[in-house]
Amino acid sequence: MSGLTKLIVATHKKYEMPNDKLYLPVHVGAEGKDSIGFQKDNEGENISNKNPYFCELTGLYWAWKNLSVDNIGLVHYRRYFSGKYPFKVLCKTKKVLSENEANNLLDKYDVILPKKRNYYIETLYSHYAHTMYIEPLDITGQIIEEKYAKYLPEFEKLKKRRSAHMFNMFIMKKEILNEYCTWLFDILFELEKRIDNKKYDSFHARFYGRVSELLLDVWINTNQIKYKEVKVINIEKINWAKKISSFLKAKFQKKKYDKSF
Repeated sequence: MSGLTKLIVATHKKYEMPNDKLYLPVHVGAEGKDSIGFQKDNEGENISNKNPYFCELTGLYWAWKNLSVDNIGLVHYRRYFSGKYPFKVLCKTKKVLSENEANNLLDKYDVILPKKRNYYIETLYSHYAHTMYIEPLDITGQIIEEKYAKYLPEFEKLKKRRSAHMFNMFIMKKEILNEYCTWLFDILFELEKRIDNKKYDSFHARFYGRVSELLLDVWINTNQIKYKEVKVINIEKINWAKKISSFLKAKFQKKKYDKSF
């Protein structure tokens, strides 16, 4: 059997949460902030003060170091794995993956991932280069070559691949999460030593979270992890017109993104 599973919901503000006991809302970047009524990521062993740069990863680090459960996952207050639900259900937080559904999948697979996101006219690398500053990703490649050479072939495929499991969303068996987080945070902490965060504005200084999105498949594919893809449900409506417009400006007018969508 899959055992006890906790899926943390990274949030920085009070928000409606699913009532399924699978979900544990975590206030990321809680260090120095007033309580919003959720579990804080600055308790126990933590890196809460890095949240302006590491984004939701401070919640992941807290869960990794402090939760004693069999399986751990990460989703976001506006984005979840979708479950099976009656058509008549209107409340989106009641359409999310249930504890029973998650555990049934984990009985068969090691990891649950979101459906891949496709970048039809760009590679993962070129899309990052157009929309963000490429230096952190390139230095990440250097770190991997120096410290984890067996992962370099998959990292280099970022320059050719046009799809990936994005959003830093997953549910993993704890022993696998231990291996993944040990690898991931070792790379990110080394990256932190090599780049001055202050050279970027507050939006672009959050590159650790974005780099980690691309590293997930590098780790999954290199280790040939058995996974199951699940659809993603967005709680809030996506402004596709704004999203597409910003992408085209980044690609053809060299205007980097300046906000999340």
